[in-house]
Amino acid sequence: MFNSLNGNVSGTAGDTLYLSTGGVEWELMMPLSDIGALGPQGCEARVFTWLCHTEKDMRMYGFASAERRTTFLELQKVEGIGPRAALKIMSGIGQAELERALEEGDVARLEQVPGLGKKTAQKMVLALKGRLVQGGGTKAAPSSPYGELVDALVGMGYDRKAAAAALEQAEASLSGKADVQRIGAERESEMFRLAILKLTK
Repeated sequence: MFNSLNGNVSGTAGDTLYLSTGGVEWELMMPLSDIGALGPQGCEARVFTWLCHTEKDMRMYGFASAERRTTFLELQKVEGIGPRAALKIMSGIGQAELERALEEGDVARLEQVPGLGKKTAQKMVLALKGRLVQGGGTKAAPSSPYGELVDALVGMGYDRKAAAAALEQAEASLSGKADVQRIGAERESEMFRLAILKLTK
């Protein structure tokens, strides 16, 4: 019914995002990492949506990318996981790390997600192994030299190729500034910040 909404972020409250569009303010339940990926209050954003309509309730869920929405829907195919639980799982583990844990059958890592027990983690591995890997691209090790930063951006919902390109542009912009002499973690932190700015434009 709804694929996505385009508007301005008007506020947040925990795992709830408020998006203003066409004179209407929408209330969307979202994974915390997806909310962070959209940018600060007042910025323009596109939110991919899914409407949950039951006899007792109607709620709109939002995601920073179509891939993240697919993950949300796939999680609900696991016995014992509903919309609320899927949202909590996605808030507790990044996209790339979730995919790795499922592909490697790392139940111990999945158990570290708040509210996720061993039995449900085992069911997730059995039901979802191989299902969240999009065309094999997210399973393979990144070709970018900034593998961990790329994984972090993918976990926030960004496309892997776009994330790698944004990081390359961020490094190039830093290298061109003689007054920027950051090294190690400090330089990576600045690259990460600049990459997010490029990806949200």
